[in-house]
Amino acid sequence: MKFVKYSSIVLVTFVIIAGIAIPTVRAPQGLFEFPTIPGLGQKSRNIFFHVPVAWTTVVAFLVSMYYGFRYVRTKNMEYDIKSVSSAGLGFLFCFLATVTGAIWAKFNWGDYWNWDPRETSIFILLLIYGAYFALRSALENEEVRARLSAVYSMVAGLTVPFFIFVMPRMMAGLHPGAKGDVEGKGPVLELKMSSNMLVVFLVALVAFNLLYVWLLDLRVRAGKLEYEQSREQSR
Repeated sequence: MKFVKYSSIVLVTFVIIAGIAIPTVRAPQGLFEFPTIPGLGQKSRNIFFHVPVAWTTVVAFLVSMYYGFRYVRTKNMEYDIKSVSSAGLGFLFCFLATVTGAIWAKFNWGDYWNWDPRETSIFILLLIYGAYFALRSALENEEVRARLSAVYSMVAGLTVPFFIFVMPRMMAGLHPGAKGDVEGKGPVLELKMSSNMLVVFLVALVAFNLLYVWLLDLRVRAGKLEYEQSREQSR
């Protein structure tokens, strides 16, 4: 896990420095200049942060669903700890995706929030998983809490691909790739970027996923200690 820890720190630092420091120009002359993406300009830098964070959100919620399923089959409390830990990180990354998306919306469309289908879908996910944590906090019995949470995480996880990948393409909206968009899926989904931008973007995807893995390991270890403490206190 030390490798994951240090790799995530190094790669995230690289993405932050490269994403902010490398200038965006109309006619780049080398690797250390990004070309201007029509309609985005300097705002294209947000691609390196908003999209990877949103992708990591999907990964975290699906991992939570997987461990919820494992708990239902085995009744092993370790899987409940892993499921809730991943859901918590997914909620965090979902919030960060919402914030970075709102900043992008302000500079691109004039307002922080426009109720675009993608904005609406990620807001719904925040509500779904907010209710998940409300459910857990309302239940005192550990086994009942774990069982109901596992079932909830499985159902909630099934909605994630729909709200992230399907719903925004079924409706007209401001994001590239929405229904009726004549320009196609946009530079991110079609990977229509210069080679140096693509490298930073792919590194960002790896970096934020490694960061998630590291944070998940920390949270699971803390969760196990909390569980053991609660078991000792109940004796």
